Amino acid sequence: MLTRLSIRNVVLIEALDLDFGRGLGVLTGETGAGKSILLDALGLVLGNRAETMLVRAGEDRASVTASFEFARLPAPVAEALDDADIVLEPGEPLMIRRQVRADGGSKAFVNDQPASVALLRTLAPALVELHGQHDDRGLVNPRGHRALLDRYAGADVAAVAAAWETWRAAEDRLQSARAAIAQAREDQDLLLAHLAELTALAPQAGEEARLAEARAAMQKGERLSSDLEELRHVWDGSDSPLAELRVAARRLDRIAPEHPLLVEALSALDRAVIEAGEAEAKLEEAAAALVHDPAALEEAETRLFDLRALARKHRCEVDDLPEKMREFRAALDKIEGGEAELDALEDAAKNAGRNYRERAQALHAARVEAAGRLDAAVAGELAPLKLDAARFRTAVEPLPEERWGPHGSDSVEFVIATNPGADFAPLAKIASGGELSRFILALKVALAEQGGAATVIFDEIDRGVGGAVASAIGERLARLAGDGQLLAVTHSPQVAARGRTHYLIAKSSEGTVTKTSVRLLDERERQEEIARMLSGAEVTPEARAQADRLLEGV
Repeated sequence: MLTRLSIRNVVLIEALDLDFGRGLGVLTGETGAGKSILLDALGLVLGNRAETMLVRAGEDRASVTASFEFARLPAPVAEALDDADIVLEPGEPLMIRRQVRADGGSKAFVNDQPASVALLRTLAPALVELHGQHDDRGLVNPRGHRALLDRYAGADVAAVAAAWETWRAAEDRLQSARAAIAQAREDQDLLLAHLAELTALAPQAGEEARLAEARAAMQKGERLSSDLEELRHVWDGSDSPLAELRVAARRLDRIAPEHPLLVEALSALDRAVIEAGEAEAKLEEAAAALVHDPAALEEAETRLFDLRALARKHRCEVDDLPEKMREFRAALDKIEGGEAELDALEDAAKNAGRNYRERAQALHAARVEAAGRLDAAVAGELAPLKLDAARFRTAVEPLPEERWGPHGSDSVEFVIATNPGADFAPLAKIASGGELSRFILALKVALAEQGGAATVIFDEIDRGVGGAVASAIGERLARLAGDGQLLAVTHSPQVAARGRTHYLIAKSSEGTVTKTSVRLLDERERQEEIARMLSGAEVTPEARAQADRLLEGV
């Protein structure tokens, strides 16, 4: 709840510190005293637009600080603070401060940490619910009506939301599978052609390196063959070097015994014959080893070309072609097995959709039943609030399927008809601000157990009424406040008498300077203020006596 409001240099308020407690707090004062300034100041910390006209004349800036305390931090507040990386320790008050400069611009702080105005607006619905003459939020906004009715009904909305998410996920999987199979079918002929081409070629891992090595060897043999052929002509025949060496050796053998040097020469010549013979043998071995088959070379080159061309076609390395074959086979297998998978996914989506529809229909029935109870409860509050000619209805309407969601399949809106025979219309269409506030009060009383913002404020809900109606309003405000917190800006003594705390808003002039002040009244001051509200400018003994009776009667 709101525990403290500190205002500095806002319009007519120079400095003001207000402490608030539980129950019904009333704020009274003469017309024009500045009650709207308080609401405008509070609106700043709730994220309202920062108008430079709010800065007090002669000052360079205005500031407003609001403190809120909670037995347990509301979930929306905790989530918003967590998203903004603002830590609030257990038991620590939530403090929101807003500064407005006279030259334009503003700053916001949450527990002294810089914050965005967007964060303030996110926090606001859980902190303060303001109902005034031109209310366009809270209960008037149909966006929140469905959630209010669901809480009133005690409906299991979480189960519907879970069923919706399951259904959507099943439908997404089904659509993805259908798209994949459709695409695969479009590619099936191409896949078959690619696979046939690869199967015919039958590429093997490492084959490119082996073929390249064999081709290089055969190309080398082709180059050396002609040279070996020329050498063969040199070594073959009767006039070959080896034959001449052998002839020379035979002739030298006959004369070698004649001289020792000739013996040595023969020995050297014999070695030459042996070496030449070995050379001839090696040449013959080399010629045999380098024999190549031109057809084999052509075959190797053709296959290497085919492999590389196919690799370029599939934008991969030659060694990756076997993996490509496996990929194409897997894609074709998926097409064949896709029908069975698709049938299973279709069954899952149908079952999930059926489950969601059943839960949404159960939620619809709960909403319709609760709407009847809520309508009766609100109707019971209208007559005492001088709205006996009006009618209230909770419209629960089915939505087209394309608008279903985690919230179910209904739209919910609170509608009213203020006169007999008039058509029902949204709450916001009521012309009279007083009627709107009383309708909201009746609805708040009917929904009292459903909670809402930590602090509720009614601004002049009693405008245009008095007597028994004002008394009924006061009684309901006090009942609605309970042990929570409700603040009411009022002109009605019947409402003021119901307050647990009473604040007087007054305006005074000091020379050319006009100031607004607010102070908490004690029991005697409170009696005097209620007497003034009853009698006007001159407080009479009769007014004081009547004020006593009002205070004693609550």
